[in-house]
Amino acid sequence: MTVSSATVLPPLPVALRERAASLLPQFRDDLRRLVEIDSGSGSADGVDAVGDWCAERLSLLGFDVERIPTPVVAGSGYGGVVVGRKRGRGSRRVLLFAHLDTVFADGTAQARPYREQGGRALGPGVSDDKGGVLAALYAARLLDESGFTDVAELVIALTPDEEVGSPASGPILAAIASGMDAALCLECARENGDLVTARKGVADVRIRIEGRAAHAGVEPHRGRNAAVEAAHLLLDLQGLNGAREGLTVNIGVVSAGERANVVPARAELFGEVRAATLADLDWALASIEERAARPAVDGVSSHVDRMAVCPPLEPEVTAWLFAAAAAVGRQLGVTVAGAATGGVSDANFVAATGVPVLDGLGPIGGDDHSETEWLDLESVPSRLALLAGLVIRVATG
Repeated sequence: MTVSSATVLPPLPVALRERAASLLPQFRDDLRRLVEIDSGSGSADGVDAVGDWCAERLSLLGFDVERIPTPVVAGSGYGGVVVGRKRGRGSRRVLLFAHLDTVFADGTAQARPYREQGGRALGPGVSDDKGGVLAALYAARLLDESGFTDVAELVIALTPDEEVGSPASGPILAAIASGMDAALCLECARENGDLVTARKGVADVRIRIEGRAAHAGVEPHRGRNAAVEAAHLLLDLQGLNGAREGLTVNIGVVSAGERANVVPARAELFGEVRAATLADLDWALASIEERAARPAVDGVSSHVDRMAVCPPLEPEVTAWLFAAAAAVGRQLGVTVAGAATGGVSDANFVAATGVPVLDGLGPIGGDDHSETEWLDLESVPSRLALLAGLVIRVATG
């Protein structure tokens, strides 16, 4: 991606879209290049290869680029974080962030390479989130070519492990986001073009149940059946679904016992809780712990471990940015609507720092994490203009 200093554009959304449309062939070529690099979360080399490519482009755009290594977490290593910083003469700092990793194993890019069909690009990670990564770079290019400098600092952060919950990069991204005036997350827009104005929070829970083993034929009365308690507990937790609006509890893994002729002394439940508000998430976790402390089977005890807690992205956090995006959309003749989703992104972690966040600002895409994942190429010019225009509106108030 080469940068031309000969083209000077006024920072108006319609003009930005016209320029973005002229860049679409280059965008498609760059998208093909990124999609054809395997960069599953566990492939540090692949993630860093995508990061190398992006770092080079950021440097060409005049950004000061930093590569931040990530720590090994629970025995797993990940690629590094790429951060580009570019200072201007304004008073507001804006963060664009996306992720370099995908959910696909090494070899997927070769087995299912990038292709285009019916106005769509298809391939592993094409919309989640390689289209979003490119949206950040091309929006920065549009702003550079327009001569727009009325931002104190434009920061682009690209992370390596979002698809596995950002265990290594989460604290790094939070530190980068600290003190920003606004943060724009470049997950793809919903299939109908909606931005993401709310995401549920999620907490993983593991419940360890301890009973007492006994011979199931000779003296079953001496046993304290952990599996029976697990069954009672599972059904009680299932009853929490819908107790608060949007609250879901799913016990996805159940294990107990080792032999059919032994009363099981141990059982384990592993699941997740999702809620639209932090208050509801806290209430659900407290309810689980309270129930676990009241066993249905005498002589059995349970212990609840909160494995990981990701706070929700609540509508109050996104409201003014969504209003600004809608205003830019009106200039473009594009209807901007918002949607809530149960899925989690790095926007949840950034919102937890207190920075206003808006999500779903990548191009329109769908069928993420599947063999039919797609990105709408026709949406790219408008979405790039919307993103660049939103940066201008946020920076200038």
